[in-house]
Amino acid sequence: MRLLHYLRALNAIVGRELLRFLHQRGRFVAALVRPLVWLFIFAAGFRSTLGIAVTPPYQTYILYEEYITPGLVGMILLFNGMQSSLSMVYDREMGSMRILLVAPLPRWYLLSSKLLASTCVSILQVYVFLAIAYLYDIQPPPVGYLAVLPALVLVGLMLGALGMFLSSFIKQLENFAGVMNFVIFPMFFLSTALYPLWRLQESSPLLATLARYNPFSQGVELIRFALYGQFNRYAFLYTLVTMFVFLALAIWGYNPSKGLMTRRGR
Repeated sequence: MRLLHYLRALNAIVGRELLRFLHQRGRFVAALVRPLVWLFIFAAGFRSTLGIAVTPPYQTYILYEEYITPGLVGMILLFNGMQSSLSMVYDREMGSMRILLVAPLPRWYLLSSKLLASTCVSILQVYVFLAIAYLYDIQPPPVGYLAVLPALVLVGLMLGALGMFLSSFIKQLENFAGVMNFVIFPMFFLSTALYPLWRLQESSPLLATLARYNPFSQGVELIRFALYGQFNRYAFLYTLVTMFVFLALAIWGYNPSKGLMTRRGR
């Protein structure tokens, strides 16, 4: 196999995912409705009681809706990563992935290409959401919209790899919904997406510890700092290592000779 074959496969997988996203307009609207409801209704309702004091990367007191915007960006990446994994369960049984996984290319490359394709779709949704938030007077520095792109790619890959690993040992779509409820909601609510870590520390040190080591928390903090033109080294390293761990587990899970698919068959 030459480099041209790898590039063709990557272009085909990413292009198919983007076309699929453009043709499924309901999926696009549904991906935006969820964070916009949190931004326009939930944040407005708690604005007076959950104001955020001066804390990095912010230079002054901010309103609550400005604080949760990076968390809602993480919500888009989280839900889209899990939804992409849901499509993997279907495609693996009767869709394109059933054929793709037997292609004469390394399986790790095919899975990584699929992961990158779903991340590209998530990033498009994120920038549309940020544009709407800008009209709502949530306006980070202009350089932040460019600086946040690498953070979005890394966090999207990390969350997508987690979803891909989960899909490797789920055989039926009915079981996938139950597993997601035990993953999405704990990861989202037990994080810094909706409230800063020091508030959790005041109410429960145990919850604060769990939130601190939650990969989604570190992903949100990486996005938060990048959106305001700053770099959070700890969050970057934590997210990077977690992404490689989840990706390695997903590749192992889809390995027909060693992974979870073979164990389930036995």
